[in-house]
Amino acid sequence: MTDLHSTVPDETAYSDLLDELISDKVASQIAARVPTLWGPEAESESGKRLAWVGLGAESRPLVAEIEQLRKELAAKGLDHVVLCGMGGSSLAPEVIAVWAQQPLTVVDSSDPDYVRSAVGDRLERSIVVVSSKSGGTVETDSQKRVYEEAFRAAGRDPADHLVIVTDPGSPLDESATAAGYRVFHADPEVGGRYSALTAFGLVPSGLAGADIGALLDEAEEIRPSLENDDATNPGLRLGALLGLANRAGVDKVVLAENGGRPCGFGDWAEQLIAESTGKDGKGILPVVVPGITAPNFSPNTADEILVTIGDSADHVVPVSGFGASVTAPLGAAMLLWEYAVAIAGRVIGIDPFDQPDVESAKKAARGLLDGGGSTPSPDFADGTIEVYGTPGLLDGATTVAEAITVLLGHLDPDHGYLALMTYLDRARHAHLSHLRDHLALRTGRPTTFGWGPRFLHSTGQYHKGGAPTGVFLQITGTPAEDLPIPGRGFTFGEFITAQAIGDGTVLAGHGRPVLRLHLTDQKAGLQVLREALK
Repeated sequence: MTDLHSTVPDETAYSDLLDELISDKVASQIAARVPTLWGPEAESESGKRLAWVGLGAESRPLVAEIEQLRKELAAKGLDHVVLCGMGGSSLAPEVIAVWAQQPLTVVDSSDPDYVRSAVGDRLERSIVVVSSKSGGTVETDSQKRVYEEAFRAAGRDPADHLVIVTDPGSPLDESATAAGYRVFHADPEVGGRYSALTAFGLVPSGLAGADIGALLDEAEEIRPSLENDDATNPGLRLGALLGLANRAGVDKVVLAENGGRPCGFGDWAEQLIAESTGKDGKGILPVVVPGITAPNFSPNTADEILVTIGDSADHVVPVSGFGASVTAPLGAAMLLWEYAVAIAGRVIGIDPFDQPDVESAKKAARGLLDGGGSTPSPDFADGTIEVYGTPGLLDGATTVAEAITVLLGHLDPDHGYLALMTYLDRARHAHLSHLRDHLALRTGRPTTFGWGPRFLHSTGQYHKGGAPTGVFLQITGTPAEDLPIPGRGFTFGEFITAQAIGDGTVLAGHGRPVLRLHLTDQKAGLQVLREALK
């Protein structure tokens, strides 16, 4: 059952906007895949990005194919499913698998310690799903190369273990087919962040044991209500709320799971919202929190919408007056949010289907790896932490604690946000996500947490294309042991460092303050960092 409750400070304005969207037949036109809804400049992109509306039915043939492959692989003793993918290729299947309580190892990192640990885990029983829409994602290609080399070193044929998901005709499609790998084609008219119900979401999670047939049933069940030009349409109502709030300067949405079993839904919705809306100096910044009790929903500022995923939380009142609770089965929730974000994009006045700033950080990283840029020198060192700042940021600072204080001093007290970006092993250092809560309390401002480099395929678009109100704290570290990438002229350690430096350089070019703390010894450096944050 799908249920949506909303609160707004101005019911008349909300009702008027809903009436406008209904009069313009926005919901039914999205369902009919009309590309003109977001203006003439967006028409070219939206014209080839609307196939997601019918995936509940159109992806149905995949179910039997995936289930049959799972049985065949299990009969060969292959039951440990690994996913190599980034952004839209990994976030949805991870959520689906967690929701279904089925194990799925997600390799969405360039951290050498993280990748090495994954490759060394039950290799002989591993099914490795390699997912890349373009076929040219460097992180995913690098992970694939390491797994192929590991299988060969173990005397195994990679073709017996690798399953490929990509768009038809991509470079990965061509090379994988030539190598004899099993290939699943995704719909090329569905963008990565809208691909949850395509092969990208279904193949890894289905092989892991999730009931993907039920997931599609849930999407199909809600689809008629999402296509109706009617005030009861939950996608229309949520999209109108997000858009109306944004027009009023409430440009951040807190996403909190509340009730039911947690599945990390906010991590998937984060990319959908940030990458779809964060451009042209506009957009909605998602702030993912684990719950809504203090300190999680703190500081509860006037520029935040509160949306709970699950049961309503009447005792928490957002200062802004904008709030909602959304309760729905997972497949229905995914389609509902896709509609809502597309509708919010129309209200805000942006193209929800492009991502003009995502490539800039990738180009900067590649430039460093190709020798086209210089590696910066630290402003200073504090014990086992090297400290780097954008030009002029750290004048007078001599300790990590002082550097953090200086950075936080650049936060706009009314509109600013802090982004904490951690380029470390997200399995070994999962506890670091709690730094978000601490810094939110300290700053009194919306604070996000992202694992690098995966956030580059998610909130990275908003950081550079959205409202210019962010300050950025990067944490990088020297790995316990580096890991070569077969056939490439750089290692994973060099790659992830270049990604952090590249993104920081692009942010600095947009006038954003960036502080990078590099832990030359991760254990000792983290202790220094904890003391500094106190």
